[in-house]
Order: sequence, then C-alpha cells, then structure tokens
Amino acid sequence: MYVAVKGGERAIEASWRLLDKARRGDTRIAELSVAQIREQLRLAVARVMTEGSVYDEELAALAIKQAAGDLVEAIFLLRAYRTTLPRFGYTHAIDTETMQVERRISATFKDLPGGQLLGATYDYTQRLLDFALLADGDDATGPEMPSHTAAPGAVATLQPPATEPMPRVITLLDKEGLIEQERPTPDGAEPGDLSREPLAFPASRATRLQNLARGDEGFLLAMGYATQRGYAHSHPFAGEIRFGTIAVEMELDELGEAVDIGDIDLTECQMINQFAGSGEVAPTFTQGYGLAFGHSERKAMAMALVDRALRAEELGETLASPTQDIEFMLSHSDNVEASGFVQHLKLPHYVDFQAELELVRRLRARHADEARGNGSGIDNANDVDNTTGKEQAA
Repeated sequence: MYVAVKGGERAIEASWRLLDKARRGDTRIAELSVAQIREQLRLAVARVMTEGSVYDEELAALAIKQAAGDLVEAIFLLRAYRTTLPRFGYTHAIDTETMQVERRISATFKDLPGGQLLGATYDYTQRLLDFALLADGDDATGPEMPSHTAAPGAVATLQPPATEPMPRVITLLDKEGLIEQERPTPDGAEPGDLSREPLAFPASRATRLQNLARGDEGFLLAMGYATQRGYAHSHPFAGEIRFGTIAVEMELDELGEAVDIGDIDLTECQMINQFAGSGEVAPTFTQGYGLAFGHSERKAMAMALVDRALRAEELGETLASPTQDIEFMLSHSDNVEASGFVQHLKLPHYVDFQAELELVRRLRARHADEARGNGSGIDNANDVDNTTGKEQAA
C-alpha cells in the first residue's frame, strides 16, 4: 500500500484545477476556440493527426487546446483516444496520382506535365516578423491573394486546385528504366498494422513506413539532416512533393462495392537517390518515401530521407551509421513512448533511490577504510619505509 498516494489525492485534484486555470490564462482575453485552432493552426493540427494516427481535425484541435499547445502531449491525448475507437474495416489503398493537387513541386525537373504549383508555402518568405498580425481582425494580405502560383519556368495558373490526375515525376525516370521498380511484399503478404500489433524485428519496409509516419517530426528531421551530412550512403534529390485532397474508399459488405467515405488532405514526398548498383543490380536511382496527414512537408521529407537510409542492407550498402540501423531508428522515433519513458522519472522513486543511497554510503565507507589501510594514517616506522619504497618505485 502506498500511503503517500492516499494522502496526496487532494493535492492532485488541486493540481488539476491549477492546470485548468493555467491553460485558460487571463480571463479578460477571449478564449481560444477549437474552431479557431482547427482553421488557423492547421500545420500543428496536421502534425497531431499524423503522429496521433487519427485523421480528425476537430479532435486534433481539441487535443492541442487541452494540452495548451504542447504538441507531444496533444499527440499522446489523441493516440490514447484512438484506442477506444472501434475498427470497422480497412479502406482501399489510395492512389496519389488522383489527388486534387493544391501544391506540387519538383527539384529534379524544371518543366513538368501539369506544371509546378507553389501553393501556400513559407519557402519564399523572408522569415521576418509580420507586426501587422498583432492587429485584431484580418491580416494585411487581403482576400485577393491567389491560392497558388506557378514556379519560374512553369505554366502560370491562378485556377483552383488541379482536378485531373497528375502523374508523378518518378514516371519520367521510369520510362527510361532509370529508377528502381517497386518490389512486391514477399509471398504477396498484406502489410501488418502497427497500430494493432507490437513492433517486432526484423521489420518490413511497410512496417517501417508506418512507424516513421507516427514518429516524432523533430527526431526524424534530425536524423534526415544527419543523412545529408554524410551519415548514410545517399545523395538525395526532392523528386516530388505534393499536397492536396484525395478521396478515401472502403468496401461495404452490405453493398458489395467500394464507396467514397470522405476526403482527406495528404502530403507526399518521393526522394530520389543515386545508387551505384551492387552485384547484378545496374546503377540506377532509388527512392525514399514519405506520407503524412495534412500539410506536413517537413515531416514527409524527413521521413523519405530516413526511409532511404534504412534500406541500406536491402541495397547491399555498408551499415556505418545509426541512421541506417533499423532497430535503433524505429525503437526511438515514437514521441509517445519516448515522452512516457523520460517523464516517468518524475514519478516517486523513493524506495529505489533509498537503496541506491545506502549502497553508495557503504561503498564510500569501504573506500575510506581501504584508504586508511593503504597508508593515509601512518603509525610506525615500517609504514614510513613501505610508503617511501612505493613512492620511489613509482
């Protein structure tokens, strides 16, 4: 029985009330609504949905509000809620070529079928604080700004997002046989479901991609950066990054056919990496892949960089970096697990620490006894001679 827990119940309840007060802040200022978070903090909402494994903008916004903006805590809240939801079935695999594209760029080809669409992005801003945003009401950009503009050298367009299927950039290389072909899963096996099955090694690429999609953006960003600095045998190019809306279909037994159950926003990234070939494999380009909910370009790019690094053994490359170590990367990328393991140190460890404290005290006493026995307390001539002899020998 933990007597301290019984005595601390009222303190814990008071802590909850203080938390509510701290989250609300100054009551003279209007409270931030879930709808405002959903509409105006869309990038934070996208990250929480992706790493929380639930596509629901309202629930993600609610989690952000409840967590007072702590995105890792919000991801934890959404992931915990996810465990209470029933599983009705699995949707069909989506084809991102059918995406209603709002933004689509490539760093490998200037002229693309369908053009390059800049869309809404911070890439071309000067990263200067916009003090106009301190004013209440609408910002200074006004309602007439186009939703997306063509990149230099591309076909200009101010039209709504493209509705026609837009082939991937990878197909341009595929026509010449310059890029690797997708490899089917062994024996045609269906990919596992990491949200229902524990992570186990060896892990297939499908499992790795699921893990990376749920992985912490900061961790993946750092590891992706490491691969660019030489901690992996890769030289990446951003083959294509696209963001847009895509329909999700699910087979319903009652109807005997697939039906459209809704639309979701996705960001997809395909990295292209040079590969010198190995054995019978001719020199070619290989791929790294990233996919995330909402507008999450940095996450998708980092995911693609890490995915390619983790394919080192498959491609016969030397394993020389932690970024190529599958077990290391997958075991430490989940921020829910990492946060729980680190923060559990705040919980009471009184018994464990008292045991450690007693052990250190005994070790220090033994050390002091041995020091006195080795001549720190000299009582006779023999000790003097022995000590002098040792010093001369040294």
